[in-house]
Amino acid sequence: MSNPLEVLIITVVIFVALGFIFWPERGVFAEWKRSKRYTKRVLIEDALKHLYDYESKSIKVTLQSIAGHLSISEDETAQFVAKLEEMGLVTSQFGSIELTSDGRSYALRVIRIHRLWERYLADETSIAETDWHIEAEEKEHSITPTQADILAAQMGNPLIDPHGDPIPSSSGELNKIEGVPLSSLPNGEFARIMHIEDEPWAIYSQIVAIGLYPGMQIRIIDSTKERIRFVADGDECVLAPLFANNVTVSTIPKEKKVTESFKTLSSLSIGEEGVVMGISKACRGQQRRRLLDFGVVPGTVIKAEMKSVSGDPVAYQIRGANIALRKRHTDQIYIKKLDEVENAAS
Repeated sequence: MSNPLEVLIITVVIFVALGFIFWPERGVFAEWKRSKRYTKRVLIEDALKHLYDYESKSIKVTLQSIAGHLSISEDETAQFVAKLEEMGLVTSQFGSIELTSDGRSYALRVIRIHRLWERYLADETSIAETDWHIEAEEKEHSITPTQADILAAQMGNPLIDPHGDPIPSSSGELNKIEGVPLSSLPNGEFARIMHIEDEPWAIYSQIVAIGLYPGMQIRIIDSTKERIRFVADGDECVLAPLFANNVTVSTIPKEKKVTESFKTLSSLSIGEEGVVMGISKACRGQQRRRLLDFGVVPGTVIKAEMKSVSGDPVAYQIRGANIALRKRHTDQIYIKKLDEVENAAS
């Protein structure tokens, strides 16, 4: 005969296990159903973004291209596209797949959320620039359009993301990127970077590594089929034409060309003083706020006081306090030497 206590314990364990699995909203089964819905939503939204991207570039969308983008088989893709057609999001005929107006509106909502997240990650966090796109790819599926509007309002309703891409409005309006590829500029031409394509990652990371960002002014030194040489923020840069194609620029009329150049704070020798002219737009988020809190604003006089043993960081006197700054940060602070400013004023 079974021990009543053992029976009670086994019964309790079974009920606890069943509750753990089937508890409404919080059980394992509920989580599994949510994950399936989430996975389905991710596939739909990624497919619609892919279609919108290809259509905007006048590239034909096929089952093969969708399968490759979503990393699923062609048979699965065929069933998936049929489901999208049932939902009224795409049309498929003569081997070509196109967005419907509803599908295009949905795609723009996802793109809006993605670019808002990139703006947020750039301005409000210390996440590395090369990771913004990857992080935003994850986050774009996690909030509703209403939550996206709240996020946009918190940031002052930005119009462009940190790569220079226009952010669609809540009503689905999207401005076009104006400009030409960097690789198309002739020698001696001045231009301003308007947009940097963040895919593929390998090319984008190389562009980031040389310090390019939207808003930067450049001047072409030498443009050939093998390489593009140009000056950006006083530094000479080199890109292969393939990489330069991912940088969109707008030419600057001759009468508006900026010929004045500023030095960076890192160029000061120990004992020298400089007047802050500005901070590079490449310096964003927490680091930018940190510099502003230190008093690194236009007009502030900064003196290079002392180098560390390794030479980096360097201690600077800023508004009566000695503050150690790394070279990667002082390279983004533009100055004029104090004696140059005083001579110009006298």
